[in-house]
Amino acid sequence: MRLIDTHTHLDFPDFDADRDRLLTNAAARGVERMMVLGVYQANWQRVWDLVCGEQRLFAALGLHPVYLDQHRPEHLAQLRAWLERLRGDPRLCAVGEFGLDYYLPELDKERQQALFEAQLQLACDFDLPALLHVRRSHAQVIATLKRYKPARAGIIHAFAGSYEEAREYIKLGFRLGLGGAATWPQALRLRKTLPRLPLESVVLETDAPDMAPVMFPGERNSPEHLPEIAHALAEVMGIDAERLAQISSRNACELFGW
Repeated sequence: MRLIDTHTHLDFPDFDADRDRLLTNAAARGVERMMVLGVYQANWQRVWDLVCGEQRLFAALGLHPVYLDQHRPEHLAQLRAWLERLRGDPRLCAVGEFGLDYYLPELDKERQQALFEAQLQLACDFDLPALLHVRRSHAQVIATLKRYKPARAGIIHAFAGSYEEAREYIKLGFRLGLGGAATWPQALRLRKTLPRLPLESVVLETDAPDMAPVMFPGERNSPEHLPEIAHALAEVMGIDAERLAQISSRNACELFGW
């Protein structure tokens, strides 16, 4: 089974003790490429250094809404400067992780929206995919995407919306990132939606170290778990796991230009 993990945070300190072992084991289990996403200005260099030292890793840089209080106006200018400097470098594949989070009430919606739109514009300006965090904000994200119409589209990370919302994203050219959440029996709506999704719209992810699948409850999530996640998702979708791995990997390669 050959797999691509489209969403990790392997730069996080959770992996400092055993990152090399993890990467070797993930590769041995068929995980050929992994995206590492920046979430605030202070970790972009760490992400980039990690990616430059490991050929199976690729980078995205962005300003995540959950870290809203850490972001400063100058960070947007610095993000543009990073994207300009790395333009054409095959290791930089996307803008992300950014988006809207309406789950946490302390996050100002207007500030989030301004930051979301500024980064969408960057994705458009640099012709890069957008890797989006969307939590309880599908309607607003969809409305914004319809205004900007990014040519490379991107991925809706950890998709957990309705089938109707999925259709709207797919019409806009976005892929839906599926990972550990749908392996849990409690995710009733998502598990009903998955079999209805066109396989051409699906990519796989872990969100490591977060969103552990049901097989590893309470553990640090890892790209090493992607084969088990793929098997569990394929069962929910009613398809062969090898087919899901093959098509989702092809989708990721098409999106990132690999």
